[in-house]
Amino acid sequence: MPPSRQPSRSTPSSQSGQGGKPALHRYLSPQGHERFKRELEELTRVERPKVVEVVSWAASNGDRSENADYHYGKRRLREIDRRIRFLVRKLDEAIIVDPAAQTNRGRAFFGATVRYVDENDVEATATLMGVDEADTVRGEISLLSPLARALLGTKVGDEVTVATPKGPRLLEVLAITYPPARPVG
Repeated sequence: MPPSRQPSRSTPSSQSGQGGKPALHRYLSPQGHERFKRELEELTRVERPKVVEVVSWAASNGDRSENADYHYGKRRLREIDRRIRFLVRKLDEAIIVDPAAQTNRGRAFFGATVRYVDENDVEATATLMGVDEADTVRGEISLLSPLARALLGTKVGDEVTVATPKGPRLLEVLAITYPPARPVG
């Protein structure tokens, strides 16, 4: 793995992008950071060497013009290299924000799980996560999504309007929770 500088570990308010706005696209949870590191490790130490071996074997078979193993291997190698570049850049630029360390737990910020209700009395829950780590299967949404942008900074009882493909929706925040704070030491 190429050397890279340590990612930033500070409060979200002290990190900003262009024009002094928070660099929300760079936020990553400690768990997301670890997942990306493990994926990078797997790609560089296991997956890529296997594909290089197959491509070398396929190239040694002679005529490459109709050699499916060679062409598939080269394509797969490009995909792996593209993902490695993405992961290295993401890890290098990451602002690691631990939701468990949030001190202002009365408002919805990165890592908050927000329970809300819409004008049709339909309740839903969403956890505000980093752009590249959000997983809708786990109920996580990207900080840059319209819903997350509407919920950011809200407190219990606030009403917000979020733009949706079906038109604006009025939401009321019912609860905001964070992971439990970790003991220091």
